[in-house]
Amino acid sequence: MTKSSLKKSAETQVPSGLFDSNLEYPNFEFEVMHKDAKSGARVGKLKTPHGTIETPNYIFCGTKASIKNLSPTQMEEAQTDIILANTYHLMIQPGAELVEKMGGLHKFMNWNGPLLTDSGGFQVFSMGHGTCADEIKGRNTATKKESLLKITEEGAVFKSYYDGQKLMLNPETSMKLQRQLGADLIMQMDECTAYQVTRDYTAKSMEMSMRWGDRSLAAFEAMHDGSQGLYGIVQGGIYHDLRITSAEYVASRPFFGTAVGGCLGGSDDEMYGILEAIKPYNHPDRPIHFLGIGRIKDVFESVKYGIDTFDCVMPTRIARHGMALIKGAPNERINLVNARFKDDPEPLDVRMDIACSRDYSKAYIHHLLKAGEMLAYQIISQHNVAVINQLMREVRAAILEDSLDDLRQEWLCD
Repeated sequence: MTKSSLKKSAETQVPSGLFDSNLEYPNFEFEVMHKDAKSGARVGKLKTPHGTIETPNYIFCGTKASIKNLSPTQMEEAQTDIILANTYHLMIQPGAELVEKMGGLHKFMNWNGPLLTDSGGFQVFSMGHGTCADEIKGRNTATKKESLLKITEEGAVFKSYYDGQKLMLNPETSMKLQRQLGADLIMQMDECTAYQVTRDYTAKSMEMSMRWGDRSLAAFEAMHDGSQGLYGIVQGGIYHDLRITSAEYVASRPFFGTAVGGCLGGSDDEMYGILEAIKPYNHPDRPIHFLGIGRIKDVFESVKYGIDTFDCVMPTRIARHGMALIKGAPNERINLVNARFKDDPEPLDVRMDIACSRDYSKAYIHHLLKAGEMLAYQIISQHNVAVINQLMREVRAAILEDSLDDLRQEWLCD
C-alpha cells in the first residue's frame, strides 16, 4: 500500500506540532553501521548513559525490577546487554518514590547496564479489559477481575491490584514516574486497543495516543537533563492506513526512538504486514523497538523490517514451564518435563560457553522439575537467556555477512 493510495479522513491526519525545534539527546546516540543487501535488516550501535549496545538486540523483562529466577550477576554471565522494567507494576509496588529514594532502578537492582521502562499504559489496559495479546495467545480472561475504571482524554483511572486504591495514569504522571525510576530509555503514554474493537474506535484511540505523545514530550522536555531518551509509539491496530499515520506522527516529533506497539493482529501474517506497511514511514535515523514481541521466529522476520530491539517475557516464562530453547529444535524448544528426558545424559547445549547449558544433564534437570526444585527454573531460565543472547550475536554477524536467510535455516525447523 503506497501513501498516495490512502484515503485519510480528517480525523486521522497527523496533528499540528507543538514542537518547532528539535529536542536534543546529548548522552544518547544511534548509528547504523551496516545494512543488509537483501532486506531492511541493519546492524547499529545504541549509546546510552549506562553503556552502548549493539543492535539488533533483545531486552529481557524484569517486570518488577527483577528477572524471574535470575540475579543481575547471572544475567551478566549470560552476556545480557539491557533489561526492561514495568512502570505500572513499580508504581504500585514499591512505588516510584521509593525507587528514586534508593538511587533509581540501576542502583536499586544493582544493574549497571542500560535499562528501559514502558509507559505503564499497556498494563493498565490489558489488566483492565484484556488486549489482543490475550486473544492471540489464547489466554483465558473470563475470570480476570477488571481494574480499569475509565479512559478519558485526561488519562486512565484504575484500581490498584495491590490495595484497591484508585489511581490515575496519564502522560504527565507516566513521564514523572519514569523520571523517578531513572531508566535510560523510556516510552510515551499511549492507549493499547484490543483486536476486536472497531476501526472507528481504533482511529480515535490512535489520535488520542498522538495527543498523549505531544503531552508526553512536553512533560519530558520540562524535566529533561540528558539522562533519558524518549520513544514515541506507533499505534493503529491492524489498519495499515492508521499505522502509517501514526508512524508519520512519531517521525515528525523529536522522539529519540520509535516503538511499535498495540494490537498486532491475530496471525503472524497480520503482524509482519504491519511492519511492512510502516517501514517506509519510520524515521530512518532512530532506533526502532518492537514492544512485547520476541519468539526466535519473530526476531528473524522482524529484523528484515528494520527492527533494532525486542522485548518479551518468553525466555523466562517458558523456563518456568520446564521448556528450554534449543537452536534448530522444532517449535524452538524442548519440554524437559517429558519422560523421554528422564535418562538423557546430554546437557542442554554443549556449544554454549556457560555452566547452565553445558554442565547439567537433561536427566538431572528433569529430576529437579519433577521434584519441584527451584534450581531447575534457575538453570533453564539462564540457559534461555544465554540462547537468546547467542541468537542476537549470530543475527548481527549474519546481517554483516548478508547471510541472514542461511542463519534462519540453522535456527528454525519450519
